[in-house]
Amino acid sequence: MRDQPRLSRPSTKKTSENIEEFRCLIHDDSYLTINETQLETGWYNTTRMNNRRHWHTASVLTNGKVLVVGGTVDGYIMLDSTELFDPLTETWIATGGLNKRILQNLYDPSTGIWTLTGNMTYERHFHRVSILTNGKALVTGGKYGNYFLNSAELYDPSTGMWSPTGSMNGYRYWHTASVLNNGKVLVAGGHNNWIMLNSAELYDSSTGTWTTTGSMNTACAAHMAIVLTNGKVLATGGNNSNVFLNSAELYDSLTESWTTIGNMNHSRCYHTASMLINGSVSYWWL
Repeated sequence: MRDQPRLSRPSTKKTSENIEEFRCLIHDDSYLTINETQLETGWYNTTRMNNRRHWHTASVLTNGKVLVVGGTVDGYIMLDSTELFDPLTETWIATGGLNKRILQNLYDPSTGIWTLTGNMTYERHFHRVSILTNGKALVTGGKYGNYFLNSAELYDPSTGMWSPTGSMNGYRYWHTASVLNNGKVLVAGGHNNWIMLNSAELYDSSTGTWTTTGSMNTACAAHMAIVLTNGKVLATGGNNSNVFLNSAELYDSLTESWTTIGNMNHSRCYHTASMLINGSVSYWWL
């Protein structure tokens, strides 16, 4: 993966109290402030993670901290290390490591320990996991060897078991999967045999079925999407034919349509995003 340009000189900019504000932590551990209406930006430095990594995941815990898991250093050395980011102190602490030999692990934030749970029906990587409103986890797409997947399955935490559900209309990996305020899951973009996708579809957990929805304006994979507090989905960056993107667009679940917004200052892909309890959005890239 090629290196990205470093951020410009750190700066800050205040926004009025009645305008929603998002903070984004990206690339070399700096914050980006996005004004929802004007997309104004400001930067300041914060602490780096303990380990360099990409293709990792980032999840917000109920205590407000962000759990970063796994990833790789150079595409070959896989990491089992995990660490926690505290947005109040802006510090990172190492926590319990993954069991690399098992596909599924459960993390207990009260103890910092990982335990084993049931395996998925199909082995896969570059898939996406979404926590549904009923508490189950939905896994979508991915790859198995040289095969591209459109299958989906559900994890029930009460039993520790997996069960198949309706398959997506399209085969895809490196897509995004976002749980909307109406409970449906929006899957967008991704790869299909190295063809970049702009298609999107919705999963209804009450029926276990998928329906197509409005397509993105820009075909991309390895992008990031996150549901904002206003219910819209913000999709950023990604890769299109080995070109890193700085584009951004919003999905409106009421109209089932996408609208382009101002581009980011820097192109990026394989980043992660987490909505913090205080309404901030944090982005990580290496």
